[in-house]
Amino acid sequence: MTGDVPFGGPEASLTAELLREVLAGAAETLARLTSDEGAADDFGFDPELTDDLILPALRLLYEKYFRVEVEGLEHVPADGGALLVANHSGTLPLDALMLQVALRDHHSAHRRLRLLAADLAFGLPVVRDLARKAGHVRACPENALRLLGSGELVGVMPEGYKGLGKPFEERYRLQRFGRGGFAAVALRSGAPLVPCSIVGAEEIYPMIGESRTLARMLRLPYFPITPTFPLLGVLGLIPLPTKWTIRFGTPITVDAFPADAAEDPLVVEKLAGEVRDTIQHTLNEMLEQRESPFS
Repeated sequence: MTGDVPFGGPEASLTAELLREVLAGAAETLARLTSDEGAADDFGFDPELTDDLILPALRLLYEKYFRVEVEGLEHVPADGGALLVANHSGTLPLDALMLQVALRDHHSAHRRLRLLAADLAFGLPVVRDLARKAGHVRACPENALRLLGSGELVGVMPEGYKGLGKPFEERYRLQRFGRGGFAAVALRSGAPLVPCSIVGAEEIYPMIGESRTLARMLRLPYFPITPTFPLLGVLGLIPLPTKWTIRFGTPITVDAFPADAAEDPLVVEKLAGEVRDTIQHTLNEMLEQRESPFS
């Protein structure tokens, strides 16, 4: 038959070779993820893998899908330890990852953000390896203090699961900031607090309900029900293409506090409340200026 390529010809060989290369690359990446190769510290952070593999994948979401705009980057210190405090939302923690891209790509010093992550992130196969390699650490005061003492930019989202899994009707209303542990960390380390407000993430997975039964069965903090999930199965996991804005505010310094301020619960609570109020006020302002979640 004219134009037919016999089975096993050059094209088949080329396809087989490409497939072998892809599989070999995937195997190499998986081996790198599950090993300590490339680790820059004992947390397992791998800067090379992050820049070459993780950030390029996230960058597609950042630039093409969510079309993120960033404001106030000049408020983020160019060097030294600082604690970046942001609101948290969106059912899945994509907001934390977009923050990482924003600071690495657009800050004048191309800063790396070391995120304090919940225990759940380190209990899931593959996710825990990606989190560790990307520089995330378990959220606890000891880890935060170590990173700040090393001059790292540390990210914390004090709302935790309460912010991430709140219902759609409560969007952009900050939940309680825990007991203000992040404020105590700032007081102990002397690091400035940089408030950060994110608009756009609340609408990517509008959470209209939850299944507590499934959450208990799967050992999750919540099991979300959105207009598309679980109704559409895997397709329901595709986020809505909202347009995001990230705004960094003026740093709140702790130099004026006495040396033992971190031991005073009232002082800690007041400082945490100041940061929370600043973020909430900024969110309200950004929402008033926004015309649509999608443009």
